Amino acid sequence: MTADTSHRSARNGLRDAAWISPVETGSAEAGNRPAYWLRGSFSWTAPGAQKPDAPASERAVVHATAHGIYELFVNGTRVGEDELTPGFTSYRKRLQVQQWDITDLLVGGENVVAALLSDGWFRGRHGFERRPDGFGTETAFLASVTSAAGTQTFLATGESWLCRESHITRADLMDGQITDFRRHDPALLRAGQAGLAGQARQASTTADGWVPVVPAAGPLYDDRSRLVLPAAPPARRIGELGPVRMTTPAAGITVVDFGQNINGWVRLGRLGPEGTRTVLRHGEVLDTAGLVSTENIRAFDFATKTPLSAGQVDEVVSAGRPGDVFEPRHTTHGFRYVQLEGLPGTLAAEDISAVVVHTPLDRTGWFECSDPRLNALHDAISWSFRGNACDVPTDCPQRERSGFTGDWQVFVDTAALMFDVAAFSGKWLSDLAADQWLDGRVPTVVPNPASDGPSGNAFEDMAAGSAGWGDAAVLVPWSLWRAYGDKQALARTFPAMRGWVDYAAAAAAGARHPGRSGRRPVPLAHERFLWDTGFHFGEWLEPDSPPNPDPSRDHGILATAYLFRSASVLARTAEVLADAAAAAKYAALAEEVLAAWRTEYLDENGVLGEESQGHYVRALAFGLVPDEVAPQAAARLVELIRANGNRLGTGFLATGMLLPVLADHGYLDVAYELLLSTGTPSWLGMLEAGATTMWEWWDGVTDHGARGSLNHYSKGAAGSFLYTHLAGIGLPENPVEEETAYRRVSIAPQPGGGITSATAAVVTSQGRISVAWAIEHGQFTLELDLPDGVQAAVELPDGSSRLVAGGSHRFSCWNQTVSSLLI
Repeated sequence: MTADTSHRSARNGLRDAAWISPVETGSAEAGNRPAYWLRGSFSWTAPGAQKPDAPASERAVVHATAHGIYELFVNGTRVGEDELTPGFTSYRKRLQVQQWDITDLLVGGENVVAALLSDGWFRGRHGFERRPDGFGTETAFLASVTSAAGTQTFLATGESWLCRESHITRADLMDGQITDFRRHDPALLRAGQAGLAGQARQASTTADGWVPVVPAAGPLYDDRSRLVLPAAPPARRIGELGPVRMTTPAAGITVVDFGQNINGWVRLGRLGPEGTRTVLRHGEVLDTAGLVSTENIRAFDFATKTPLSAGQVDEVVSAGRPGDVFEPRHTTHGFRYVQLEGLPGTLAAEDISAVVVHTPLDRTGWFECSDPRLNALHDAISWSFRGNACDVPTDCPQRERSGFTGDWQVFVDTAALMFDVAAFSGKWLSDLAADQWLDGRVPTVVPNPASDGPSGNAFEDMAAGSAGWGDAAVLVPWSLWRAYGDKQALARTFPAMRGWVDYAAAAAAGARHPGRSGRRPVPLAHERFLWDTGFHFGEWLEPDSPPNPDPSRDHGILATAYLFRSASVLARTAEVLADAAAAAKYAALAEEVLAAWRTEYLDENGVLGEESQGHYVRALAFGLVPDEVAPQAAARLVELIRANGNRLGTGFLATGMLLPVLADHGYLDVAYELLLSTGTPSWLGMLEAGATTMWEWWDGVTDHGARGSLNHYSKGAAGSFLYTHLAGIGLPENPVEEETAYRRVSIAPQPGGGITSATAAVVTSQGRISVAWAIEHGQFTLELDLPDGVQAAVELPDGSSRLVAGGSHRFSCWNQTVSSLLI
């Protein structure tokens, strides 16, 4: 479906509906606001509708959306399986509309359609400072029930609808949800009840507390052009985890360990006698007393320099009614542990479960090898991404829950090996384009509450346009092009890609860093291509290097590297799209930036003027170092690793590129050394310390406690190495169209680290590609299955190579090199 068709279909389904808002009688305090019921009714007289072959005129379809999140009910039955609808988008420009066929839920005569509406992302607390009202100050709802053909409207939101406070007395995505089942009468949502309320509309309040809704008016509500049908799957309940351990560390307190860090909520089936109030605290770690701790995920107020509450606290009050189950669908939490307080008696394992909630992405990648530690690492990376794929790619599912651009930039290649992220990413890139500033800079988080301009918050506005983060506008579409080969999707992102590179190039040409001006009062010609001013996060969270978001720091060596990388990719994108003028323009820009970077930061021996592991990794990965001195630069990288006690020293941006760079430049042994190392900093060190997902900090959990998010997938970008090098399934870096989407692949397993076997598979648009290799008695054997139409350049560890096409293939080789790989 094209964008125009999506807009038109969404608008047509709601053409007779008006935006309505509840009369807010509960708390107005952010994070403490209740959810509200909104209810309308209509009469249904389509006798043939229940027949499977009933014509469209006898089927009923509902279209709905909201400012906030909503659940929809027809005659008391929840509609569909989608969660957190309408999803998270740049609401001012893109608002998703859901549609369902509800015919089978209707009865002859009176029918009730009700929505349970809460703050959600729209006006709930959000981001690293947990500020509310990011997109607006009132919730609102828009819906209509029409014939499937769209020729008749049976019900539409408007002044005839009623509203009241619900049994959810507090609902915030970050703070949590309070549900008081004593306030809930399910009968009020069922057929036959609407007429009673309708008779009392002349009174300001009905006997049941229902009052007329109020119209939601303003320019935003008048803009129907922003209504779109969903372009990606909605968030769903994916599964449930039972307890692996239950303890009672103090009187009246039960702590449940679900064994896995997830995104979602707890389902509690035993609520106790009427009036029982149970508090549920969610966290990723336990303190020394065995209680749930949330100190590691407390947010921070930059204005007052003080930590904020971690939130993630739910409460439920029982009505003593059999069948009531607490499942807080108007919040989500990032947690492994939940602490229950106030529930009388002993909790049985069957009474509680953790519900895994995220976007239901199709699994496309599988990996396994002879080292169980790497299998566990692969699983942890997968779980970490799943926990952060909740409608948008987030940085963490507990503390911030924001679509940080840098996180997806570094991880998208790994994600695309494991899951089908084409539509998921396409939706997010549409929001990125919507929120891109007029000067081309990209905000740090997308969707962005401030939309396409400054927010007035000093740090957020300063951080917009950070190198490596804003480059997601260019590098994410290119990664998707390589993996999926969708030229139309690439064309849709081209204006945003171009806007970002134009911004970065202008920033480079427009100012010099004061430090450089002091050393060199008269600028040299190449300096107009050095991007050394403005705020940049930099490598961020390198081991033993505290974060330092100082806007005066000179990050020129890093920012200029990203300007070269994005300009180069943009030029190749223009070639794919047959825009010769743009291709020439950005290729020329890339050459100028490359020359400037080399002049300023690289000497004739391949040594950088500003040395760090991350800078060398980036220089080699991006092709900034000339071929003739690349061996010296790679050797210097290894020297830095050795000087660091054979420990990695990369942070946020370079970690995912570290192992491939080492392997591709002749240091496969060092790559495996780092991959298989333990302690801090290392991937396996996280697992040894109990991690089930990737950590934000390399030393996220120590004897001194926990810090930072323990579900932050960026360091899991190293997972791509398991597929591309250990198993050996690779894509061309700069493919022409016929090479994209795995139509052309390289199969080049690179065994090492004592690993004796590996299997991997990737499901592509061409079909399933699978690799299995093993080493036995010094002989290397490779089995390869390719879909029809796929060509593979196969390279064996002995250096031999061949070109093969679709089908099953088997290869083997033996020499001293292969035999030594087991040492």
